[in-house]
Amino acid sequence: MAEKKCVSFKQASSDAGMSEEQKEALESLTKLQRAQLSGIAGLPKKEPVPNYIKTSTEKIYKNDNNAWVVLGRDRPGARPSGYGGRGDSQAAAIDIVVGRMGADVIEYDKDNKSIWVNTDFQRDAARIYISQKTDVDANFNLASGRVGSAVGLNEDEFAVVGNANRKAPSSWKPIPRSAIALKADGIRLIAREGIKLVTRTDARNSQGSCIQGIQGIDIIAGNDDKDLQPMVKGDNLQQALERLTHHMDKLNGIVNSLLTHQTSLNKELVSHFHFSPFDGLPTTISPSVQSKGIKTVIDHLVQVKRSLTQHKTNLATYKEVYLSQKGKFYINSRYNNTN
Repeated sequence: MAEKKCVSFKQASSDAGMSEEQKEALESLTKLQRAQLSGIAGLPKKEPVPNYIKTSTEKIYKNDNNAWVVLGRDRPGARPSGYGGRGDSQAAAIDIVVGRMGADVIEYDKDNKSIWVNTDFQRDAARIYISQKTDVDANFNLASGRVGSAVGLNEDEFAVVGNANRKAPSSWKPIPRSAIALKADGIRLIAREGIKLVTRTDARNSQGSCIQGIQGIDIIAGNDDKDLQPMVKGDNLQQALERLTHHMDKLNGIVNSLLTHQTSLNKELVSHFHFSPFDGLPTTISPSVQSKGIKTVIDHLVQVKRSLTQHKTNLATYKEVYLSQKGKFYINSRYNNTN
């Protein structure tokens, strides 16, 4: 069965979510008055904006069109949530959000009661969230991957980050880190010259802990890290493939040498013949076959066998250099992963 496509287009302008009084007030306006509230060319625009449930310490800057800047403490949801909600110090946060409630925004419900909302990292349309202390992966419901606060370091445990063959123990819990999170339908990083993604720039993190090991970069499509694998390093892969081609070419030469020696012997066996003085009695061994056979055996042992042994050694070295994490030209990234 073909998967159903989820396509939805909202009206460009709608009074859905307003109170009945607001709708009636708009209807009673003259055409000119309605035009002055249309939002065209920067004019005011009347639209539903839910009420925000604030804490007593939050400072809020907002407009009439559902754009907010909240200066407060770490708060991924209701007032008791996050490190701010539990009373931690050094948990300052700045929440820049547009479109609270996302596509389902309303200011009044069907009973004409005002709508009050908390921070909602899932439904709100777009945000930049900056926190001094937070569990960013857990708050945004992100796959753990191999880097980040969900599998990070603490004072007693060393990170598994950078080791593609190990997974974080299930007993590990999220630990606080400062974080900046960007969430929207689409995010673009645009640079006229270049973009760098850099990790491990300092010896300590924002919580004062020493940073042990190197945490890399996870690129996780679909928020699913079950098939997360190390990225391949292009230059090393090219060199590895060139060396593999070289070794295979050597193997071709070894087999060709074996073929040459065997062909030489086969020619003697095919073309030799004997004259027996007695009918039906065994003849003597052909001197040419005997001589060539002995030489072939020696060639096989001295040249072909030795070459095959060397070839096997070369392949083992190849695996160690390019396919082992300890290898000088390991083809996989030791830190960065993608699916």
